[in-house]
Amino acid sequence: MATTKWSIDPTHSEIGFKVKHMMFTNVSGKFGTYEATITTEGDDFENAPIEFSGDIASIDTGNNDRDNHLRSGDFFDAENHPKLTFKGSSFKKINDGEYELTGDLNIRGISKTVTFPVEFSGILTDPWGNTKVALSIEGKINRKDWGLNWNSALETGGVLVGEEVKLNIELQFAKQA
Repeated sequence: MATTKWSIDPTHSEIGFKVKHMMFTNVSGKFGTYEATITTEGDDFENAPIEFSGDIASIDTGNNDRDNHLRSGDFFDAENHPKLTFKGSSFKKINDGEYELTGDLNIRGISKTVTFPVEFSGILTDPWGNTKVALSIEGKINRKDWGLNWNSALETGGVLVGEEVKLNIELQFAKQA
């Protein structure tokens, strides 16, 4: 069977995250620059290798001071670790439209195996004749598992930045010729 390469369509994709701020509200952010590919046997996505990388310098939370702090050694350390990467090891069909993605997430040089639920929207042809596929991934990680430990205690109790990071990822891929 022929191997099919799928490349990310960045104009229809978003790599987003949310973290609790001051223990009661969420601050959202996203990666502006990233790459992702999938390689399938024909159009069968079961166990298809999925790879992703995001440029730490492209983190955008809508606040330049906060973005610079996230890029610093207190958090992602962009100078020494310019990319966050994910390399999938398993993409398993649970039932129609529902998959489970497992792979190694590398942040700050620390690699951990993670598993996320994935909504697979199927394959379609867009109005310009391009074959597309869409994936929605939602999950949670603990930032401290990757050495993103910085925090500040609040006078009223609690901390400034939550440990749990919620991921909200919308990916659209185009079939390559």
